[in-house]
Amino acid sequence: MRRPILLTAAFTFFAGSVWAQLAQPPAGVSEGAVKDLMNLCPANPELGKLDASPIWSGWGGANNARYQTKAAAGLTPTDVPKLQLKWAFGLPGGQSMYSQPSVAFGRVFVGNDNGVVYSLDAKTGCVYWAYQADMFGRFAPIAAPISGYRGARYAIFFVTRSTTAYALDAHDGKLLWKTQVRTGLNNLSATAAYYDGRLYVPMSGTETLVGADLKYECCRSRGAVAALDANTGKVLWRTETIAEPLRQLGENANGTERWGPAGASVWNTPTVDAKRRLIYVGTGNNFGRVAAATSDSILALRMEDGKMMWHHQEFEGDTFMARCKATNGADSNCPEKLGPDYDFGGSSAILETVNGKDILLAAGKGGVAVALDPDHQGELLWRTQLWETQAPSASGLVVWGGAADGSHVYYPLQQPGGGLKALDIRTGKVDWNATIDADRRGQAGPASAIPGVIFTGGWDGILRAVDAGGKVIWSFNAVRDFDTVNHVAAKGGSFGCAGAVIVNGMVFATSGYPGTLRGTPGNVLLAFGVE
Repeated sequence: MRRPILLTAAFTFFAGSVWAQLAQPPAGVSEGAVKDLMNLCPANPELGKLDASPIWSGWGGANNARYQTKAAAGLTPTDVPKLQLKWAFGLPGGQSMYSQPSVAFGRVFVGNDNGVVYSLDAKTGCVYWAYQADMFGRFAPIAAPISGYRGARYAIFFVTRSTTAYALDAHDGKLLWKTQVRTGLNNLSATAAYYDGRLYVPMSGTETLVGADLKYECCRSRGAVAALDANTGKVLWRTETIAEPLRQLGENANGTERWGPAGASVWNTPTVDAKRRLIYVGTGNNFGRVAAATSDSILALRMEDGKMMWHHQEFEGDTFMARCKATNGADSNCPEKLGPDYDFGGSSAILETVNGKDILLAAGKGGVAVALDPDHQGELLWRTQLWETQAPSASGLVVWGGAADGSHVYYPLQQPGGGLKALDIRTGKVDWNATIDADRRGQAGPASAIPGVIFTGGWDGILRAVDAGGKVIWSFNAVRDFDTVNHVAAKGGSFGCAGAVIVNGMVFATSGYPGTLRGTPGNVLLAFGVE
């Protein structure tokens, strides 16, 4: 267990280009994170109740809608054009902002790509504590109750890319427990979900880059979901996304054995359906020579034990690996037919209620949006093609997911010029497509919504707000240098896997994501408010 460093004497450290003298850092300062601390808060008051003030915990709420009510948002459509940068926090040494901020107790929790997780004051950006985890992750920290630890009422939960799950005391950052979730070839590329004392952890396979290596015994890694006891970190169950067993597929030209089916990674946060005691996840493409029936699908898993109750497959036979070609022979590790790599990524499953009817919404890289009936084994209600003139490439059309407000679902488009489509949830009809005027790479980041406004970030480094008619009413170009409250040199860049978070009259966003389409790196957390 990595223990916090308890320091009683003054000490000197270097962070960025600024020397600072500090006495008695908070108890939650962990080894390796001390050098990153600047602009410490003068005090660390006790936390209030979790539900005492507006919050945004985790990826996008239990239903993954990424929607904040008017009362919790504290912003109206007339307020949004008045947003100004209130403060910027530089993530020391950061180059890629994988972590989405979360807000609870009047604090912002966010991770750096060197594995340090911070607790900041939401109004000023001063630092309450920092913790050095084993590595980075595409996570949004989760604030939730915890029991069994003296003095700790609430924890901050997150899972890093190595599938190491952490629970930290939300007040001071002390480690409460740490668990390695994976049992084989897995990593993690999305935020876990929390519900009723459990964490649901999505996992991806790891073999997308090894198809051309004839010395590698490919392919065995599969997507999976695990359930953890949030109070102890104990793994309660683990379910692979492919039900059929691995089988030998013969040797390649090098005499190396081949296996399958593999893949069907889970790149997205599970969606909780408390009414039906189910969780929903989207899956990606297959690896290797053969395809499974649950790739490029939406899966329904039983919360009790992880049993797969039903699935909806949108694209059959999608087997894709990098460094493979469409003409690979039968003696290779590569698929017989390559691609098109149409994963369900981002917040793939959004559970919404319209006129008393629950509807499960999903869209992914293939540029097709669907609505499924959770009361009838995922029966298809409607399907809408989001692309107009050319089918999406392997880079995808909807990458990190959409947002929904009870009447419409909004999907950012990764296409030349960008775009943001609004679909009527009842029918799938496209009501409007916002003119974004982005560069050729378009919008990759997930949408976030409040009543009458949708926020979306692009590869061009511009965060935009679009009104309910599809008009851009506010924008902020983050590709610049920033003066930061912690005196760490910081630059903004592309908006990628992390979306905007709106809480109590403020908008928070991390900027800087090189990604796969030559995005602009960066290392800044931005906080906007109305003057």
